[in-house]
Amino acid sequence: MKKHIQVIAFDADDTLWVNETYFREAEHQFANLLARFETENKIDQELFKMGIKNLLFYGYGVKGFVLSMIECALEISNYKIAPKQIEEILNIGKEMLSKPIELLDGVEDVLKALHGKYKLIFATKGDLLDQERKLEKSGLLQYFHHVEVMSDKKENDYKKLLAHLDINPKNLLMIGNSLKSDVLPLLSVGASAIHVPFHTTWIHEEATVDEQLENNYKTVHKLAEILPFL
Repeated sequence: MKKHIQVIAFDADDTLWVNETYFREAEHQFANLLARFETENKIDQELFKMGIKNLLFYGYGVKGFVLSMIECALEISNYKIAPKQIEEILNIGKEMLSKPIELLDGVEDVLKALHGKYKLIFATKGDLLDQERKLEKSGLLQYFHHVEVMSDKKENDYKKLLAHLDINPKNLLMIGNSLKSDVLPLLSVGASAIHVPFHTTWIHEEATVDEQLENNYKTVHKLAEILPFL
């Protein structure tokens, strides 16, 4: 791996800092708001379905999640939910957007070690304003040669990124917590990938991989474990 890699791209949410945990907390708050209408399990299921349906309209991120919560609340309550509760849902979203940035273990040490030896790219998906805000608050912006916030992270999205930055796929290494978004599409375009699982993963980001394909990428348990490969 080491002799080919010139550019290293890092996913952001749940790779550099905590993110999915806040969504789980918000889902619990949302279920409590609607407890008189349905069980928490049913509410979770309906919110997930609503969120997936709305990806086409809103994309990824907190803002789309809040809009999905409001639409889901209207349907589950049969349009009986009070305006005050709609306001509470909006406040859940504002609270999420105001969360402090909690870096994962060893993140800054890893970026310091690699900075200057490789071109480092911040490559994530979601809401542009929110991701830019988080990156600024994280104190990590100084380490990145380029910042890319994509609407999605599929094979074609990576091909566009490679073309835009004039990167040969064999020279790119992607590091992230999602097999579906940060590993499998990279293998498809001829790049390398390292999987760093986070303890909580959104169901939509889960993927199954056959044994043969598992040999084409590495998995580590902490970000610092990538350094021996580089």
